[in-house]
Parts: sequence; C-alpha cells; structure tokens
Amino acid sequence: MGLDFPDAPLNGAMWGLWSLLFAIALFVLLKKFSLRDTTLLGWLVAFLMMWVVTGNLAVLPFRILYLAVPLSLMETFVAAWIIQRLTGRPASPLP
Repeated sequence: MGLDFPDAPLNGAMWGLWSLLFAIALFVLLKKFSLRDTTLLGWLVAFLMMWVVTGNLAVLPFRILYLAVPLSLMETFVAAWIIQRLTGRPASPLP
C-alpha cells in the first residue's frame, strides 16, 4: 500500500492510552460477566470495531485478519485472565 508506519512518540503514547483504556474496560466487564463473556465482549468492543473503522478507511490489508483475529482473541483472553487473577475474582469455568 506504500504507507509509512506512524512511529512518532505521540503515536506510541496513544497506543499506551488505548491499552490502558482496554484494560479498564476488561476490568469493568469482568465484574459483571464470566471470563469467556468478558473475552468476547471485550474483543467485540476493542478489536472488531477498530478493524471496521480501519477497513472503512482502506488502510487495513484484509489478508492479515487470518492471523490477527485468533491472536487478538488470545490477547483479550490473556488480558482478562490476568485481570481476574490480580483482582482475586474467583475463576468461572469455561464451558
């Protein structure tokens, strides 16, 4: 596509802010939902909506979604699992 990756310090700070907000959202969701439900809702809110926007802007190479979807689901699950462990919330079994 010939696009340069934006690697300015401000872009890195914005990704850090995005990560913090994502962790807060997972923390809030985990208070009301199981680990599985938190993973799915968190993934829908963060990644799916982000990909819809970037796909609409025509800057998303769709061939990467074959790897990005399972990896982002795993990332969301691991983040929710870590939050669950750190907050001492009892684990709910995955069906």
